[in-house]
Amino acid sequence: MEERKLKLGGIIDGVGWNYTGWRHPHIPADASENIEYYVQKAKQLEQGKFDLIFLADVSHIGPGMIPHYLSMFEGVSILSALSMVTHSIGLTATIATSYADPFTVARQIASLDKISKGRAGWNAITSNPGGLANYSRSHLKKADLYPMKKEFLEIVEGLWDSYEDDAFIRDKERGVFYDPRKMHPLHYTGNYFSVEGPLNISRSRQGRPVVFQAGTSPAFMDVAAQHAEVIMAPGHDLEYLKAFTEELKRKVQNQGRSPHDLLMMPSHNPIVGETEKDALEKLREIESWMPQGYRMPKPGLMGSAEHVAEQIEHWYREGVMDILLIRQDHPAGFKDFIELVVPILQDRGIFRKEYEEDTLRGNLGLPYPENKYTK
Repeated sequence: MEERKLKLGGIIDGVGWNYTGWRHPHIPADASENIEYYVQKAKQLEQGKFDLIFLADVSHIGPGMIPHYLSMFEGVSILSALSMVTHSIGLTATIATSYADPFTVARQIASLDKISKGRAGWNAITSNPGGLANYSRSHLKKADLYPMKKEFLEIVEGLWDSYEDDAFIRDKERGVFYDPRKMHPLHYTGNYFSVEGPLNISRSRQGRPVVFQAGTSPAFMDVAAQHAEVIMAPGHDLEYLKAFTEELKRKVQNQGRSPHDLLMMPSHNPIVGETEKDALEKLREIESWMPQGYRMPKPGLMGSAEHVAEQIEHWYREGVMDILLIRQDHPAGFKDFIELVVPILQDRGIFRKEYEEDTLRGNLGLPYPENKYTK
């Protein structure tokens, strides 16, 4: 099997993944609600040949949250807008199965997939019980969240198979719009959801959106082994991640799936300079906006571009970093990574120079999912 090259993703966090990034003079104070800022970052990531834009989300806030979470766009809405100013980069939204409705999510993400011509992904997470009261689910307990997630995923994936690939004929001469034999209701009844189906949107160029998941618990691993295609993994302890990856891929194989079709995506906040000294100065600059005496934990990927590229290649060769997902603490974080690190990864032959495909699934090297009714 041909070796899959390293993939890259970028989280657009608006004003940043901390409490004080919004104070930096090069961050618009309204970046999390600023369409021009999102467009700029999306184009920057695509210019760097990144595989995907990834948006985190939150369903329950309070006064102690980071500024980004206090005022931010809803994911599918902003990604739909970004699909119109990009052409190859993937677009992944986070929607918690703990709160949403599976029919609505299936329709939202499938619509994003069609609008973007096959570039959508869905990060299907469980979320903290605090938000249940926002979604009329305060009667549910924490123990319900993974059983409910399992049903949710089964429904969404089933709805995405509502139509076979060639169901829509749209022959004006014969007056035939579609073949009703290739439309399939779901008839799903579970403990949490009851969904008749079918979904009212055809399959996309990539078959269906790519399913991302995040977590580490045994309950998470059992669900992910059946349904996940990309795992957002903890990114700082190599030995832990090796053991976690090995166990998860064993469970995937037990489900009759190929472990090659599950991608590991550790997340990092790199701070990169031409030299170690340059990177340290950027870290100190970020800290200068924090309360006096506060120090940021040193990022796992920090230092000269050569040093950071070496670390990335090591994790990639160890089989625990199929995709590197980065977010920026420093306003120039994406720019520095693209200009300084990406060329080194390209020269080492582990990262692309041009997009191979124009779908998310194609660029990630994931197989096209056959419709279950066609099999």
